[in-house]
Amino acid sequence: MFFHITLERNMQLHPRHFGPHLRDKLVAKLMKDVEGTCSGRHGFVVAITGVEDIGKGLIREGTGFVTFPVKYQAVVFRPFKGEILEAVVTMVNKMGFFAEAGPVQIFVSNHVCGIKNAYQYKSCSCSVNVLQQCYGLLLPSFFFIEFHLIPDDMEFQSGDMPNYTTSDGSVKIQKDSEVRLKIIGTRVDATEIFCIGTIKDDFLGVINDPGAAA
Repeated sequence: MFFHITLERNMQLHPRHFGPHLRDKLVAKLMKDVEGTCSGRHGFVVAITGVEDIGKGLIREGTGFVTFPVKYQAVVFRPFKGEILEAVVTMVNKMGFFAEAGPVQIFVSNHVCGIKNAYQYKSCSCSVNVLQQCYGLLLPSFFFIEFHLIPDDMEFQSGDMPNYTTSDGSVKIQKDSEVRLKIIGTRVDATEIFCIGTIKDDFLGVINDPGAAA
């Protein structure tokens, strides 16, 4: 979901930039430093739309740098549990597939795993790198869940172009396919947001298959 919010940031500027174009230098540095970044609190900063105020600078002793408090407006994107997104598939494997919706990476799992508690999770066979990080932070203790978020009639097909295909071959999910999915969980760090999604629901799934058009 997109939001238009007001944010604040302390910007440091080298003395060589002081002069009649000081404000322009600050705004350019702000855009370079902030646009495309992510904070766990606000989400991904898509674009800065305006600068409301630049406060008085404070000289840092011994360096000559000056710190300016800047208040600015920005468009941010933050996914929420239950949100429907359209995404592009970036990688497919037997565990599921990864997709991107703008700056957000989403994993849709095909791996069935019963987890009864946090201790069992640590020795679970599904604890593979990013899955381990994501599942571990999404699950509370003493919980049982099945991460099988791809329709049952779709099976993984290995080969040069790994994919998930329905039994009749009418629907295929592969790299660059466009899918509509629902967010069922998020993992929020200080500088990153990672999501778990599902296509196992009404009106979800492939909306454009590049392989079919080829």
